[in-house]
Amino acid sequence: MDLAAAAKYAETGDAANNGPHPGLGADLLAVVARLYRFGTQRIPMSLPSAQARLLANIEAHGDARLGDLAAVDHCSQPTMSTQVRRLEEAALVARTVDPADARVVRIRITAEGIRTLNAVRADRVAAIEPQLALLGLADRKVLADAVEVLRRVLDDAVVAPRRNIV
Repeated sequence: MDLAAAAKYAETGDAANNGPHPGLGADLLAVVARLYRFGTQRIPMSLPSAQARLLANIEAHGDARLGDLAAVDHCSQPTMSTQVRRLEEAALVARTVDPADARVVRIRITAEGIRTLNAVRADRVAAIEPQLALLGLADRKVLADAVEVLRRVLDDAVVAPRRNIV
């Protein structure tokens, strides 16, 4: 799924609230957001969270147009242009010409951007690992199983989106 499709898909409602566990989707999103904040608030960030998120989006979806990046991040194109410029000045992304249309500029992550993103991820993991180490084997197994379920949910969402995507 490209970034434009991901932006459209992100607008889909919380279908988990209609199943046998009302509120599951809301609970899951709240806990995941809290876990993410836990990991990021306990480390020195080598770049701001918004820039790390942008790098992760570009890495996950491949080269993208500025407008598509703005749509996925729910911001204006001028705001995204500023974020991309900052990443470009740090040599974390580069602008390339779209081979199908020379008028279109695409943003791609550089090798340095990948190294930086991997370092941020490793720091976040290091922040949460001590908490996970306090869990018993049974709880760690439950979490490992839950991670696999979440991967399937996300993989299925990419394969079969629930609404028309341009």
